[in-house]
Amino acid sequence: MARRTTSNSSGSSPGSAGSPGPRNRTPQPLPRRRRTAGDFVKAFLAFVALLVLLVGVPGALALQIGWPLPSGAPSTEWLQQEITVGTFINVLTVVVWLAWAQFTACVLVEMKAALSGVGLPNRVPGAGPSQLLARQLVAALLLVGAAAASFTPGLSQLGQQLEGNQRPAVAAAAQQTPGGLLAQQQAQTAASAAALAEQAADAAAHAESGSGQVSEDATKFYRIQPPEGRHHDSLWEVAERHLGDGRRYKEIYQLNKDRAQPDGSKLSEASLIRPGWIMEMPGDARGGELVEMPDEAPKVSPDVQRQISDYARTGAQEQGRPGQQGAGQQGGGSGAQDRDTAHISLPEQRPGQGQQGQQGGQEHAAPAAGEGSGFGLPQALLGAPLLAAGLLGALGRRRRQALWQSALGAVGGRRGMEPPTPTGAAADAQDALLVGADPEGVRLLDRSLRGLAASLAGESRPLPTVYAAWMGGNGDLHLQLAQPAGRPPSPWQLGQDQTFWMLARADAERYEDVDTAAPYPGLVSLGTMDDSRLLLNLESVPGIVSLSGREQDRAGVFASVAAELATNGWSDRMTITLVGFGEDLTPLAPNRLRHLDDVEALVETMEAETRQRRGALGAAGQDSVLTGRTGPAQHTRWAPHLVLLAAEPSAEDAVKLAELAADASRLGIGYLVGTQSGDLPGAAWEMEITSEGKLLAPLLGLELDAQLLPVSQQRAVVELFTDADPERDDDRPATAPPFLVDISEQGRPAVYARLVGPYEIIGLDTPDGERSPLLHEALALLLLHREGVHPRVLSSALWPRGVTDDVRDALVERLRAWLGADPDGTPRLAADATGRLKLAKSVVSDLDVLRSLYHEATQGRGAGSRAVRGRLLTDALVLVRGPLLAERPEGRYGWLTHEIIDAQLPLLVADIGLALSAFHLEKDRAEKAIEALDAALGSAPGDERLWHELLRATHATGDSDRLKRRAADLVARSGARGLPPRTEALLDELLPTWRSGVAAAG
Repeated sequence: MARRTTSNSSGSSPGSAGSPGPRNRTPQPLPRRRRTAGDFVKAFLAFVALLVLLVGVPGALALQIGWPLPSGAPSTEWLQQEITVGTFINVLTVVVWLAWAQFTACVLVEMKAALSGVGLPNRVPGAGPSQLLARQLVAALLLVGAAAASFTPGLSQLGQQLEGNQRPAVAAAAQQTPGGLLAQQQAQTAASAAALAEQAADAAAHAESGSGQVSEDATKFYRIQPPEGRHHDSLWEVAERHLGDGRRYKEIYQLNKDRAQPDGSKLSEASLIRPGWIMEMPGDARGGELVEMPDEAPKVSPDVQRQISDYARTGAQEQGRPGQQGAGQQGGGSGAQDRDTAHISLPEQRPGQGQQGQQGGQEHAAPAAGEGSGFGLPQALLGAPLLAAGLLGALGRRRRQALWQSALGAVGGRRGMEPPTPTGAAADAQDALLVGADPEGVRLLDRSLRGLAASLAGESRPLPTVYAAWMGGNGDLHLQLAQPAGRPPSPWQLGQDQTFWMLARADAERYEDVDTAAPYPGLVSLGTMDDSRLLLNLESVPGIVSLSGREQDRAGVFASVAAELATNGWSDRMTITLVGFGEDLTPLAPNRLRHLDDVEALVETMEAETRQRRGALGAAGQDSVLTGRTGPAQHTRWAPHLVLLAAEPSAEDAVKLAELAADASRLGIGYLVGTQSGDLPGAAWEMEITSEGKLLAPLLGLELDAQLLPVSQQRAVVELFTDADPERDDDRPATAPPFLVDISEQGRPAVYARLVGPYEIIGLDTPDGERSPLLHEALALLLLHREGVHPRVLSSALWPRGVTDDVRDALVERLRAWLGADPDGTPRLAADATGRLKLAKSVVSDLDVLRSLYHEATQGRGAGSRAVRGRLLTDALVLVRGPLLAERPEGRYGWLTHEIIDAQLPLLVADIGLALSAFHLEKDRAEKAIEALDAALGSAPGDERLWHELLRATHATGDSDRLKRRAADLVARSGARGLPPRTEALLDELLPTWRSGVAAAG
């Protein structure tokens, strides 16, 4: 797939598709600019202003006020005197003298730099406005002199500096391998120090003449400026200033790519430019820092003239080179693709593949059914398949944990609880998770990455540094490496170049689970570009990733990143530190997420962690966490630590974070930091989120549809988790089943489905044709969700790879016709007020009856009548014929992996068996109790409570040999894990010699 390009929006390009190279390589003469009367007036006024400020101010102070300080050393009595008006005036005089001295120093510094033409003016401490004023006055004074041509920075930027219009450039380290960031920047600065002293822009002449005097066809040159404070020049900013559109930086890059610079190096990556380099500009470039025909520019030094002339000749020599294109050529053929401008680029997709690889993508593209009726689902969750899968899996684990803790009595009064049924926004969020989740994609991603790590370890090869992963619409996985790492192990293949490793979906499906550490746990979804999803590896970035934009827009990105990292299925362990947001997100994964109150606490924490990790790596003899992960028994040592800082740090804290992040990628630490302005020191990669939901990283070549988790949906998701918290402290009673049926003879249903065991339906004709399995599956889903099923949830469950609305609607109508209507004409399948599909009460399953019998026996009539309780419990246990939906066809009912019924049913059967056992033991009917417990163990063999009661009931029979056999059977079932401590304690009580007896039996 061709990489997306941005069209030229600022005017015509200098090249065309038919030209062999960039036009107008021959330098054109630049007419000498004659000084005008206005120049002399400005110079005169600047001279007067300087004279007044440098001479007039001190003279006036000396004549009018005199010496403001005490004539001698102050005494204690002087300090105790009353402050008079004279004292106050003297204090102000001292302040004015200090300001005058500072301004004078600024004038001297600016004058020296302007006259010598060597380097940038030194910064006078604390004199920002004063130095700027001095620079303007000195520039105006020297406007009529020869020294103004070498005055830097150019006059065209003076007004911009006043407005704070200096946006940061993406650091050159975004294109470097980890660990070389600071050394590379220092080397660049040292290598170009001499070239920086002679800025080749005739600032004064061009500022006055304007762009109107420059020929549209003239060849222009620009010299990359040295860093000023935190600000580094970039091609994006050069294009924005001189071409009117930062996205035209590619034109500048193509004009100068691979041409020898004065220091002998070459431009090979758009984000890696060095001060002092010369850039040829498109013909429509404007601005006072540009130079034309250096041979006739009187204020450019001879060395600079020679460098630009030599550089212009290298461009002329390349005009006839085969394959050279016009710099302004955009789009079109593959030759326009620029694969060297960034480390993050869109991979080429294999032709002829279907676009159904991601279930979430298909569903996201289609409008929600019934949106016009007001029950549309949250689109942000629908369009985030990996995030939705992670959240859904974590929610299922949380609900199962709650069920087990409830069953084991960990939470009093909630034994046998049913998970609360979500309502409102929480219900919509749950449905969106069910529709949008792509658990198969998560499974394949996890197996593919672990399989790659295992293969590399088998070949004694280190893991390559991966900057990003792309999941294509056809299901292929592309890893984008920081640098070439040779041929990948089979079945991986090289992609479009040496920095891409590709795995086809068909090959990924053949992977099996391997026991190895997750190699790239820091991968997190940022958004989609075309039909490919980008996962950025925050752990591998050589520095900080900054995110600018409005606060509310940044919040959606931060919440999405935090939620996916906390719940994803392709990592083992990690720590995610949230600062400035996310305190309410911790219920999603309390073991992974932690919240810090401020940046100061973060800096202190990360300084200690950085020292600790450096020491651990050194002690282990490893270069980085990647090499450590491929070794034996390294699963817990190299867990990543990812820092998400939403609040913009202060300048001091930002510098500290930049220092910590310089070596972070080697240590398995990643930083994502929010900023309002985008000016953040140490930012290796800079991104911006727009109000339209676009995530932009211009110098990385990215323009994504951002993955977001807005505040409203964030709250709804958190509500699902907090409602399922087993340790939630509330006064809710034990939850009743969602649907109770009439268990009397008068309550005989019209349609009865047997789900506990083999699937059978009584009361309906078997549908004809191939659609019968589909209708049976749809009915089972509705029977397990008596609260109602959203139409999109139904379609995503039956067709995980996606389906059109008309096919889904046809199935619903076919299902409605199959179920028919009650005698009063009421359809047995209808939609409620929210648009969800619900079954009538006349359609019942054995699971509904099982729940109703147990509820009636323990909380209804059976609670007050022993005979009724025994009969109801016996009837309930008879209904248990095996596991849920036994003998179901292979390849169907995959949606059951999202359900917790597989945990609910065994617990329910165990509760029934325990209640019936207790019922019989009250009358010393131990054999009946054993019979009930054995029946329950058939559906819940791993329930420790059943084994405990079975041991007690067997002990009650007085048959010690039978008890020994039970103990031996239990030990055999426990396997290598051994018996739980409470079971061992019970055996010690009931059968003190059980250990020797088990050994003899073995």
